[in-house]
Amino acid sequence: MAPVDRFVAETTFYVRYAETDAMGIVHHASYVVYFEEGRSHYARARGADYAAFERTGHYFAVSEVYARYQQPARYGQRLTVRCWIEDLRSRSVTFGYEIVDADTGTLHVTGHSKHICVNHGGQVTAIPPEWRARLQG
Repeated sequence: MAPVDRFVAETTFYVRYAETDAMGIVHHASYVVYFEEGRSHYARARGADYAAFERTGHYFAVSEVYARYQQPARYGQRLTVRCWIEDLRSRSVTFGYEIVDADTGTLHVTGHSKHICVNHGGQVTAIPPEWRARLQG
């Protein structure tokens, strides 16, 4: 369940046909893409657009992804991705996710992803202070 003690960003969209299998059920890999959309929306909502972060000479490299599938979602369904920061350290950030039916609130997937800050040369580095401040708000 999304935490109540911190900022949670929400974005809602319709499941596209290309994200489903032959039965019209969302393919398990699509949820990782939904996590990314939640993360991108979170950053924009905090005034920290990821493209601007890359222009500072940094990337957030994915080091871990976990998803727990509760119930399948289907083509045409409206889903809401909720995203928040579970943990923020000097060189890494862990985002938490919850994907629910936008109309009924039915829980479909929970998960998290951990990201390591690297420079454009691929070396692990500290998250720049101004970006840490934007993320944790």
